[in-house]
Amino acid sequence: MSGTISTAPALPVAAERAARMPAALPRPGAPVAATLPLHRALERAAAGDRLEPAAATALLERAPLLELAGAADERRRAVTDPAVVTYQIDRNINYTNVCVTDCSFCAFYRHRGDAEAYTQSTAEILERCRQAVELRATSVLLQGGHNPWLPLAYYEALFGAIKASFPQLHVHALSPTEIGFIAGAVEKRPVDEVVARLRNAGLDSVPGGGAEILVDRVRDVISPRKQRAAEWIAVARAVHRAGLPSTATMMLGHVETLAERVEHLRLVREAQDADPGFLSFIAWIYQPDHTALGGQRTSASDYLRTLAVARLMLDNIRHLQVSWLTAGLQVGQLALAFGVDDLGSVMLEENVVTLAGAQHRSNEAELIRVIDDAGFRPVRRDTYYAVVEVPKPGRADGALAAQREAAQRIAGPGIAGSTPQAASGTAGVVPAGDRPSGRRRRGMNSEGATLS
Repeated sequence: MSGTISTAPALPVAAERAARMPAALPRPGAPVAATLPLHRALERAAAGDRLEPAAATALLERAPLLELAGAADERRRAVTDPAVVTYQIDRNINYTNVCVTDCSFCAFYRHRGDAEAYTQSTAEILERCRQAVELRATSVLLQGGHNPWLPLAYYEALFGAIKASFPQLHVHALSPTEIGFIAGAVEKRPVDEVVARLRNAGLDSVPGGGAEILVDRVRDVISPRKQRAAEWIAVARAVHRAGLPSTATMMLGHVETLAERVEHLRLVREAQDADPGFLSFIAWIYQPDHTALGGQRTSASDYLRTLAVARLMLDNIRHLQVSWLTAGLQVGQLALAFGVDDLGSVMLEENVVTLAGAQHRSNEAELIRVIDDAGFRPVRRDTYYAVVEVPKPGRADGALAAQREAAQRIAGPGIAGSTPQAASGTAGVVPAGDRPSGRRRRGMNSEGATLS
């Protein structure tokens, strides 16, 4: 039987905000040390004891795959509804691709003045919001580059305009790195003040972008101009103290070690202990196409092992989301046996990882089928993980079938009329060749020649 949740006020008062923060999970038991045999460590972690980093690294390195999956699944069933897998309808709106941090893993950014550089107007973003609402989206995710030419007032006006036009739409926007950049480089104001102003303008929650791997050795390789790990954690905690929930993410499969993945998880867990507010954890696979960093995609097995260890390590975060966008729907479905309880969004629009080669697409009907085929009950949720609808699995007819098929990618690279404009060439995203059009790698001049 389907149903809908009531519309929330555009700017909830403090008490209402507090009620929407994620509920605390039971405190973990005794620490699980690395000296335990692997099978005992799995049993203890599955029962809710706290994994020490060395033990988590050992499990990630050496635990038998199916035993690791079983322990993660047992823990998932203990902290979420074991019969349910959730999904969402939302739209990723990348308001600008102008960026000065030049991350080597990114194929999305452009320098100011490049032919493909853009910043969307409020009117353009409102039109994208309108399209999303027509397709039953409950949320829009707004993220962009580190653009020093956009003041805090730009975001305040934008969020206010969205709330005025679409008060029912949840604004899930920016990231700890963007907020830190606005506060430190653009406005030179305290992070707490900037977060409060964004919240008062209409910000409802903050995505966990920019985390990549929260180890400075890794960040020095892939994003040396970007926020340090401790700064990312500090901004995320400030967001939570302001009464705004957020998510935490990890980009895996590039230059990091397995121990550095575990250190990332430890820092996220520690931040959640100190200032709770992470609604979910999302790990995604690095996409190397058209990037300066290059490299290869990691294996499905490596990704699934990391998801399972994340479920066991993050004993204070209830929801674990798979990135079917970067791993594919088959791996996404398999991840439901590795501790995952959320399939994420149908993504009405996505530009960033698509430009780096993530070509997977889906729609609501397919996500419902994937969940049902795996033996779970599909539930459409909002950003707070409240139930929006419990769709009936099976083939829908008439208007309902058309509605579910329509909730699919409507904009992004390779789709006519999208911003940035699609270009011919490899994967229909950027021109074929050694470097993406419209920007240059570090170490190259404006003509693409290597600097000595």
